[in-house]
Parts: sequence; C-alpha cells; structure tokens
Amino acid sequence: MADKAKSTGAAESKNAEQIALAKSLHQVPWCEQYERMISGMLYDAFAPELATARFKARAWCNRYNTYFPPPEAIELQSHEALQKLRMDWLKELIGATKGDEIFIEPPFYVDYGCNISLGERFYANFNLTILDCGLVTIGNRCMFGPNVSIYAATHETDVQSRRDNIEYAKPVVIGDDCWIGGHVVILPGVTIGNGCTIAAGAVVSRDIPGWSVAMGQPAKVVKSVKPID
Repeated sequence: MADKAKSTGAAESKNAEQIALAKSLHQVPWCEQYERMISGMLYDAFAPELATARFKARAWCNRYNTYFPPPEAIELQSHEALQKLRMDWLKELIGATKGDEIFIEPPFYVDYGCNISLGERFYANFNLTILDCGLVTIGNRCMFGPNVSIYAATHETDVQSRRDNIEYAKPVVIGDDCWIGGHVVILPGVTIGNGCTIAAGAVVSRDIPGWSVAMGQPAKVVKSVKPID
C-alpha cells in the first residue's frame, strides 16, 4: 500500500498526533487497520474490528432515529426529558462530549461515532451525516442546519483499489462558534476556523480561516466578521 500512497492523497506513515487524540476517545476499535485509518493511510475497511464497530454504530443509529416515547412512558412526556435521554445515548456512542447541552435532531448517521468529538452547546438539525473514518472535531457553541454532511472518508480514483475495499481518510476540524448552513458538505481534511459562517448549500473543499463567511461550490470566503473572545 505504501507505493500506491505516493500517487494518491493518502499518508505513507502513521500519524502520532491523530493516534494520541484517539486515545482520549472511548469505544475505539483499536487494531492495526484502525491506526492506519485515522492516520490517513490506505487501509482495509473490512477488517473485522472495523466491521464490528460499524455494525454497532448502525444499531445505535437505528435506536436513536426511530425511538419516540409512547404515551405510557409518563416520565418521558416532555421535551426536556426526551433531550436528557438522547444526551445519555449520545454519550454511549460519541467519542468525546463536553457538557450536557448537546442536541442532535434525528435522523443522525455516523460510520463509527467514536471518532467524533463534540464541544459544549452543540446543536444539529435534521439529517446530520458524519462519515467519521478520520477524526472529526467540532468546537463549542456550533450550530448546524438540516442535511449537513461531513465526509472524513474518501477513496482512491484507482478502480482496482475500490474493488479491493481499500480506503483512506482525513480529519475534519470545525472551530468554536461556527454556524454551518443547511445542505453544506464538508470534505476530508478541511479545517474551519473559529467564528465562521458557511452558507447553505456550500461545498467546503479547502480550509476556511477563522471569522469568515464562506459560500459557493467550492466554498470561498466572501467577507470577514469581527472576532470576539
């Protein structure tokens, strides 16, 4: 795989920084292919440990996305009670959560869940999808509109590689106080700085500096906003 990586965007060696970050997360399926995956190297997506982790994540998503308290569940007949239940479930899946004010409207889809870090006071509207094969880090006080997609996963353009189930991934980082509009797509390896607004429908294929407003396909900075502490 190393020789092939030279002709792609994949890394040729393990990323010690990403592996160290993963050690602070929970429910991580540690194995050789997992370390290659989060390092941005070519890896086998059907390694048993990874396949099992994805199966568990899909079972979790099915519960989160389809459950609503029946009338006889008297203790859950309020927005606050349902929010607390969902917060408890999120802590079971998400690799790191900060605070108890995280609200993700179902449906919500992930590849693993354990590779996601969410800051405090995070809100996402309906149909958030995070393909967290690479580490996905989202800061404090971020808001997402409906149908936002974050893709840390990618493939080679070489057809044989895809036949062989070979993939690679790149981390995605979103800073504090960001507003990501509806139907935004964030591609692998992107960093969005603090205080950014990404306009609805944008495709973010490159880094966005902090305190910027970006829009378009691909997203480009159209103005700056005043930084605050």
